[in-house]
Amino acid sequence: MNEQDGKFRIEERVRWGDVDAARIIFYGAYIRFFEIAETELFRAVGLSYGRMFDELDIWLPRAHLECDFRRAAQLDDLLEVSVFVGRVGTKSLRLNFEVRRKGEPEITASAHFVLVAVRRNTFESVPLPEELKRRLAPYTRQANV
Repeated sequence: MNEQDGKFRIEERVRWGDVDAARIIFYGAYIRFFEIAETELFRAVGLSYGRMFDELDIWLPRAHLECDFRRAAQLDDLLEVSVFVGRVGTKSLRLNFEVRRKGEPEITASAHFVLVAVRRNTFESVPLPEELKRRLAPYTRQANV
């Protein structure tokens, strides 16, 4: 995990449960990789989900998810998943993801999620907390959306 180029990175291996009979990654399995990268990004900036939910009193449900598949990952491939904040709005933020085989420059998949800040007890959309924006700043690249 590092922040080279303003991106947070994790490594995760393609497991048996991620592939089809041809040992090629099933498209839905990428969601797991994105979720791990997102969770670890928030943890790295000091806002594990438990802490964020309890202290900032918000949830961040996904309002949009979009993914492009470019190359097939296969069973046992070690993938590097990069995540960075591509846009910070008033009440939402966009997380951008890039997946590569470890050590290879070609992208196997890219995606983005739009997360909306909502109050936990009412699900009413609320402005993103300043603390959240401040902590994510090292991984925010709004000019490169």
